[in-house]
Amino acid sequence: MAKRLYALGRWAARRRGRVLAVWVLLLAVAAGLGTTLGGKVTTEFSVPGVESQQAQDLLKAKFPQAAGGTARVVFAAPEGAKLGDAKERRAIAATLKEVAAVPGVINVTDPATTGAVSRDGTVGYADALFGKPANSVPQSAKDRLDDALDPARKAGLDVELGGTVSTPPAEVGGPAEVVGVVVAFVVLALALSSLVAAGLPLVTALVGVGVGVMTVQFLSRYIQMTSTATVLALMIGLAVGIDYALFIVSRHREQLADPEQDVSDSIGRATGTAGSAVTFAGVTVIIALAALATTGIPFLTVMGLAAAGTVLLAVLVALTLVPALLGFLGERLRPKSADKGADKGADKGGDKSVDKSNSRARKPGSWGLAWGRLMTRFPVPVLVVSVLGLLALALPATGLRLGLPSNETQPTASTQHKSYELLTKGFGPGFNATLVVVVDGTHVPAGQRETVVKKVADTVGKDPGIATVAPPNATPDGAITVFGVVPRTGPDDRRTTDLVHRLRDDAVTPVTDAGGTAYVAGATAAGIDVSAKLASALPLFVTIIVVLALLLLMLAFRSILVPLKAVLGFLLSIAASVGAVVWVFQDGHLTGLFQVAAAAPIACFVPVLLIGVLFGLAMDYEVFLVSRMREHFHHHRDARAAVEHGVERSGRVVTAAALIMAAVFGGFIFNHDPTVKTIGFALTIGVLIDAFVVRLTIVPAVLSLLGRHAWALPKWLDRAVPNVDIEGDSLPPRTTTGQAAERTAAPADPEPVGADKN
Repeated sequence: MAKRLYALGRWAARRRGRVLAVWVLLLAVAAGLGTTLGGKVTTEFSVPGVESQQAQDLLKAKFPQAAGGTARVVFAAPEGAKLGDAKERRAIAATLKEVAAVPGVINVTDPATTGAVSRDGTVGYADALFGKPANSVPQSAKDRLDDALDPARKAGLDVELGGTVSTPPAEVGGPAEVVGVVVAFVVLALALSSLVAAGLPLVTALVGVGVGVMTVQFLSRYIQMTSTATVLALMIGLAVGIDYALFIVSRHREQLADPEQDVSDSIGRATGTAGSAVTFAGVTVIIALAALATTGIPFLTVMGLAAAGTVLLAVLVALTLVPALLGFLGERLRPKSADKGADKGADKGGDKSVDKSNSRARKPGSWGLAWGRLMTRFPVPVLVVSVLGLLALALPATGLRLGLPSNETQPTASTQHKSYELLTKGFGPGFNATLVVVVDGTHVPAGQRETVVKKVADTVGKDPGIATVAPPNATPDGAITVFGVVPRTGPDDRRTTDLVHRLRDDAVTPVTDAGGTAYVAGATAAGIDVSAKLASALPLFVTIIVVLALLLLMLAFRSILVPLKAVLGFLLSIAASVGAVVWVFQDGHLTGLFQVAAAAPIACFVPVLLIGVLFGLAMDYEVFLVSRMREHFHHHRDARAAVEHGVERSGRVVTAAALIMAAVFGGFIFNHDPTVKTIGFALTIGVLIDAFVVRLTIVPAVLSLLGRHAWALPKWLDRAVPNVDIEGDSLPPRTTTGQAAERTAAPADPEPVGADKN
């Protein structure tokens, strides 16, 4: 692998103009397609096959009026007044008239006639039903709906919007995300000691992310995807794009510290060595994200594939565009301590301008060497403290509860959150957990349908967990009947989950006995169904990830103990990260600091995403750190020195990479969307734990204890495992500046990609 990537890097540096032109063209085409032909994203998380989705599909096919998107208009009377007062009645009537005129609205209820007013008369609601699903309602209609509320607002009423139509899509590009990128640039500048070198990873990452996100936006025209899919693709693509470029640029500058090192040869070597680690790490991220398809949940599959596509682009950018730009910069990236080499390059016609932002000469990796020696000197205390600390952080994960985001978790200033609070105040916590019972009496004799529905309603109403049963609404032929059920407890209460299971076990009996089918559906039931589906798919997904890690790392390091150690460390990182997420978002700690609107169950797909993404990122650091250790051990056969050397050479880069990822992900913690906020926090804390506690602390300690046994592989297995060479053992001898000058004077030698010079 290293030899082929070496040839690719040199080729990209020589053909830098063409390589740059191709990537600029790809970016322009993707931007054009994404902005002009981009599709619509949805805020709904549907899972085929679960009961709530079966009910929704049935309503769309046979009772479309009941399957359309809804906008719930919540009215609250001013202090000292009630909604039944003459002034308030007139304002509500005028508002509902305007709402009924909104394009797409087919029916509007009136709280005065439906009784949708609280007992004290201060809070009421009206439902506006659209003739199409919520994700198909255009933004223009939503804007008209908001304008239609003006009569009530002018009369002094508080008016807020809830319902499926009002759910806002996830958006990015706010100040927090921009600050994250700025912090990443500062870390790059400090790590590379060069402003020019720091700017290169940012530029290349933005090119890769631009192509990836715009392509995802274009594909949403043909594939239904949630708005979170685009955000995840942006988060992952930007973070790994910066890190992958950092790995190659830092290796290039490390090599250029030798005044005799030829620039072109250094670009090839950086691509062959660090590029091999990037390729290997990138493939693990891609496979881990693609493995989300094993959950059998379409929206997760699309999210995983979209993010995997941007990671693939990040790898291609790192292996082609980065070497091309390194070729353009030439001698400018040579460290100042290697001025002699820079001057030689200038004398030979190279770039005479040397980056003045370079720091003063100092021994690179000095703190890394000190840290590595500390870890190898006291491995047992380091392991005990680190593992116990991670286990303590993981404790809250034992109480993990999963669900789907509700309006309660929307920002406190949003109309969705305010409507949730008003409805809870006026009608009780269970009102926002309303369930929908759907009775399919198609195969029930027409004369028995009404009786069967009445039995179901009576059975449901007798359940102690039910507060109210709404009147039934049926199709003209009575084949399909729908009625709402209001629990006594909120959507995130365990008792509501138990209620749903009870209703599905007991309340549907009269229908099934008569030959029909009954479903318990609604947003709350859908959250319960999706969570159960993910819980059942999680063991298989984790198994795939663990087996994948063992195989890939055994292939990379030709060892059995190193992969086992890596997997155990990864599981510790996941447990601690999930524990931190539960402690903040579910248990409600530090909610003010992270602007969390309300403590609530974790979005059901966040743990799965965290496992897939963090696995890939953890393997990034594992490969980049341990490959330098194995490289040293392979040449010197000193296990302890190999560990110290690996931390010395890669510790600074791994630290910078982790801080960059944390800065990028951390910017999304302050996004208004509760799902994006949770994902951003989970990935931020996960990266920091895995990089600093597991990779830079536990890994050196464990490897120092294992000694030479860490790099052992049974002979029969050694013969069976192919040698992928990520350390660069197969690369040709180093080229000096003098040798490069001699070749420059000779006729041009067009070296094909993948040429073997050995």
